[in-house]
Amino acid sequence: MEKFFLLLYSVLLSLAYFIALPFLFFFTFKAKYKVSIPARFFLWNNTPLKADGIWFHSCSFGEAKAIKPLVDALPENVLRMSTTTHTGFDVIREYTDESRYLPFEPLLFSWIKPQKALIVMEAEFWYLLFALAKKRGAKTLLINARMSDRSFPKYQKMGWLYKQIFKQIDEVYAQTELDKERLVSLGAKKVLVTGNIKLAQLPSVSQVMEKPSGLLLCAASTHEKEEELILNAFADLKKQESEAKLIVVPRHPERFEKVADMVEKFVKAEGLTCQQYSKNKKMQSDIMVLDALGELVNVYAISDIVILGGAFEPIGGHNAAEAAQFGCKIISGKHYFNQKDIFEAVEGITVVEASNLSRSLLHHAQLKETKIKNKSDITPIIESLKNVL
Repeated sequence: MEKFFLLLYSVLLSLAYFIALPFLFFFTFKAKYKVSIPARFFLWNNTPLKADGIWFHSCSFGEAKAIKPLVDALPENVLRMSTTTHTGFDVIREYTDESRYLPFEPLLFSWIKPQKALIVMEAEFWYLLFALAKKRGAKTLLINARMSDRSFPKYQKMGWLYKQIFKQIDEVYAQTELDKERLVSLGAKKVLVTGNIKLAQLPSVSQVMEKPSGLLLCAASTHEKEEELILNAFADLKKQESEAKLIVVPRHPERFEKVADMVEKFVKAEGLTCQQYSKNKKMQSDIMVLDALGELVNVYAISDIVILGGAFEPIGGHNAAEAAQFGCKIISGKHYFNQKDIFEAVEGITVVEASNLSRSLLHHAQLKETKIKNKSDITPIIESLKNVL
């Protein structure tokens, strides 16, 4: 049955791959994908990872950052890394030169070399990735595994597929007991709750920024439509506190210029001033657009209030603990379904409807300072990896 499933899955995915080739070629001309798509779907400048290493696969910028405590616990010469996003790639190549974009599944047959272990972050459920790595001798681990309230029903509908995937996974490390129950119901074996590894080692300040006078707000990891909401709420606050300043940090770098243009038009209409961080790093204007990666934690360290993006629209939220480690007052929207476990681990977050954001800012003195209630224990994961060295 397992061999039949492997064959059927591979054939169907290969057919989908060939059908999609013309569209993939078209997307290679878009700036966002000009490196990742040729590497992932055409193996352009994408040679296989060296054999006999510890292979980590993560997707996003945040996931790639979160594995750093595990990376630091292992010898550099055994590290192997892969990702599917250009922001994730910018992080993993800092860990080792053995960093690659993960090829699309049918291409893995000729690409994967034998490794000592494969460690996959969160919800990257690629059947051939696990199956081929395991068949070629790797211990397979799924870490920081989660099943949100929103996604779990979708996984249940495809339960037959996930039962086959979990047959290829040796160890699963879940974020919470509820995640463990849901993963087991889908076929996961040997599941241990270790907490969210994003809390194991939060990013630290890389440079000390000079805090401007007055109340400082940070609109962190914002998405489409959220900037407009936050700018309008800030304008209301500005009438009450003239020295208040705002730093806007878009989540995706491809939106930096669009948000900067939006802010420029907004300040002209409101009689305020603005600047871009890439052009002037001193906070001299009413509003700054932080158009650089890796600086958000430095902003958190000097912020009084953080308006956490990704939750005023149905995105799923972002990591509140990174700001909470500095005791910032945090305001979030209600759509934080992908960060429920982290929100439960942080005390003092204010969750509001989008329509009430302005009111919350005007009454900011009533907001609570946040703190992290508990962290995670990654020791079992490290011990498991060291056993294969």
